Amino acid sequence: MVAADDGTWPLDFPTLYVVPDWIAQHCRLESVGGLVRGPQPFEMYDWQLRCTAHFYRVRTEARIGQLSTAFCFRRGQVVAPQKSGKGPWTAGITAAEAVGPVLFAGWAEGGEVHDCRSYGCGCGWVYEYEPGEPMGRPWSTPLIQITATSEDQTDNVYRPLQAMIRNGPLGELMRVGEQFIRLPNDGRIDVVTSSAQSRLGNPVTFVIQDETGIWTETNKMTKVATTQRRGLAGMSGRSLETTNGWDPSENSVAQKTAETQAKDVYRFHRLPPKGLSYRNKAERRKIHAHVYEGSRHIDLDAIEGEAAELLEKEPAEAERFFGNRLVAGMGTWLQQDRWDARTQVRELPERARVVLGFDGSDVDDWTGIRAETLDGYQFTPTYGPDARLAIWDPQDWQGQVPRLEVDAAVHDLFERYDVVRMYADPPYWETEVDTWADRYGDKRVVRWYTQRVVQMHAACERLLTDVTKAASSFGHDGCEITSLHVRNARKAARPSNRYVLRKASVLQKIDLAVCSVLAHEAAGDVIAAGEAKAKRRRGRGF
Repeated sequence: MVAADDGTWPLDFPTLYVVPDWIAQHCRLESVGGLVRGPQPFEMYDWQLRCTAHFYRVRTEARIGQLSTAFCFRRGQVVAPQKSGKGPWTAGITAAEAVGPVLFAGWAEGGEVHDCRSYGCGCGWVYEYEPGEPMGRPWSTPLIQITATSEDQTDNVYRPLQAMIRNGPLGELMRVGEQFIRLPNDGRIDVVTSSAQSRLGNPVTFVIQDETGIWTETNKMTKVATTQRRGLAGMSGRSLETTNGWDPSENSVAQKTAETQAKDVYRFHRLPPKGLSYRNKAERRKIHAHVYEGSRHIDLDAIEGEAAELLEKEPAEAERFFGNRLVAGMGTWLQQDRWDARTQVRELPERARVVLGFDGSDVDDWTGIRAETLDGYQFTPTYGPDARLAIWDPQDWQGQVPRLEVDAAVHDLFERYDVVRMYADPPYWETEVDTWADRYGDKRVVRWYTQRVVQMHAACERLLTDVTKAASSFGHDGCEITSLHVRNARKAARPSNRYVLRKASVLQKIDLAVCSVLAHEAAGDVIAAGEAKAKRRRGRGF
């Protein structure tokens, strides 16, 4: 998974700086900081300016005539808490995409300007480019869609956009209607919802997708998102998602974007510090202060009141909406932030004593190995000349897990580490597990069936306890794939108040979480058997 911007990425790159300046000049709102003072220029907060700069970041090899391909990012996603300012910001971006200088127009050599009068705007504003700065120009026929699950949701963007047009010079170029805005050269901005999908086949140059954390297969918004992206690809256009935190069990559009491996998708998500409890009022205040940083109109006391009330009945929802965390609802096995808080990367000596946990599949689920030292440090090992992670997604291997690669990884790990024990779940891998037991000894390679309810429940509880208890020495390497798989794991109820692990949905894998459970169980069993210390080898004369 490609990392998201957490507000610390550098801003030392070429971008269309003309865009935020154009927005400040042309977009005006009556409400500034919650006070009605007459139309005021929309000046971006620092986080909004950061996201704008990244979204309009220009590739150093960009050429005149390129549209979306002139930019580093084909689309973007901004995850921010409730009422932090996403709506007005995306309204400003939409206005710029409608009639502003948002397309790459070459590199300035000195003396070039953007003069609004050249594009039909009589405000008189002129922007002078610095030498070497990328220049911008408007679309000739912009075709824009503001999309959400309902009309009320689209109002988050559409209402401030209407106000920006009516309160400033944009009224000369844009004609406001209830469901669409007419633009020059037969361009337009349309409002699209799940109940008005007839417009989805239209070509588009820019799309706002609002609150994608609730866009799912069930409400048919996943299809909306993919259809719009196909339309954008045909026009070489771009899109921008905004959302609160989402429920990881729902496999929403926002979650798919956040987990994409594509490197041309910009994502901004400022997560709160790890290890803070949202149920603790003092720590909750610190969480709010962090995720709302820079949104000057926010009163943290007001946010606390709403969050505390929602926390009484919908704690996961409160944490997603106001804490900007990705927290699942009922049935979650282990909250991701509790797991992530145990990250403590460290180097291991040669021939370190470890145990291994192996969970295998064939053509659907993933196959993986997790290792753990006997003092409680768990990690995803690497193998082979390229130091590949011991994780195999069948889709990366022509649809089937590469069994020779897995066997090579096991051989490498037994050579590199002092493997005391390996717990391996045999289904689909009986022959390989038998081979490993014969090769390394059946006291070291143990067949451990995860479908045994009593044993699996106990193993899951052991790891859960050691991750969440305050005095635990357990730590791990911060493997992002394992973190996602832990987040996807749900409790599947079984008799006698027990459970085993299941996926939140068919597409949300949990295999590395299972590997972690097996590795931790193996470590605990080795210690309980008194095998934690290496046996001394007696030489001659002793």
